[in-house]
Amino acid sequence: MSAIPYETFVLRNAGYVPPAVQQRLAGLRILIAGCGMGSVLAEVLLRLGVLHLHLVDGDVVEGHNLNRQDFAATDLGRAKVDALRERLLAINPAATIVAVRGLVTPDNAAALVAGCDLVVDTIDFLALEGVIALHDAARAQGRPVLSALNIGFGGGVIYLPAGGPCTARQLFGLPETGPVDGYSYVACYSALVQRIGAHLDPQVARVLASAMHVLADGRPCPAPQVAAGSYAMAAMAGTVVVRLLAGDPVPAAPRMMLLSLNEIVTGHGCELGRGA
Repeated sequence: MSAIPYETFVLRNAGYVPPAVQQRLAGLRILIAGCGMGSVLAEVLLRLGVLHLHLVDGDVVEGHNLNRQDFAATDLGRAKVDALRERLLAINPAATIVAVRGLVTPDNAAALVAGCDLVVDTIDFLALEGVIALHDAARAQGRPVLSALNIGFGGGVIYLPAGGPCTARQLFGLPETGPVDGYSYVACYSALVQRIGAHLDPQVARVLASAMHVLADGRPCPAPQVAAGSYAMAAMAGTVVVRLLAGDPVPAAPRMMLLSLNEIVTGHGCELGRGA
């Protein structure tokens, strides 16, 4: 499969992505930790013109992933990183896609972050130790982090700049140093949901509360998620990356950027009637 010239591939970005930003996107090295939700974001970044992606995930594609992740039925049973790498290279064979099959841990986080310019955290929050290890490594190496979340019919993005005043440990109410294997991911995540609850769509708040209740009882409960949320999250995070490279302002942690498509559909827009 022949590669498309980069100038042709990104031609339709013109007017939205300045040439200097497009050039920086081409050279940017992005680590995507978690290739479930992260699969959709990886495709958005690739189509924006990112050429260097490092994918990390230890899971295989399952049937319940197909409602919102960037996989097909023919990928069932395959490692997510391998299936995603194949799809991304089918879109742009000129890209460099590194696939690492495995979980992020305190032992490998530093090596995974090394060599990347930006870290994207879309790890399943159930892996609290891996999430914190990733953020600790990024902070130690001076790398900015985007944490992206699928939130019902919408999404959320948290930007943690390199050396910024807020850390992932602070957001989750954890000690500034030390292991976190003794902390409950349910308690940490529930506390975060409670802090943002007033800003969430009521439907989302109810679904999350129900999932947290099941998890607190020790029962497995894959969080309900829909495709619109994955694509909303990916669109937000991709926009943030472009803005960062352009030097445009982006709200930083502890502020979370939230998007509710239900609110936009019902409360925004413009009148197109004659004479409006």
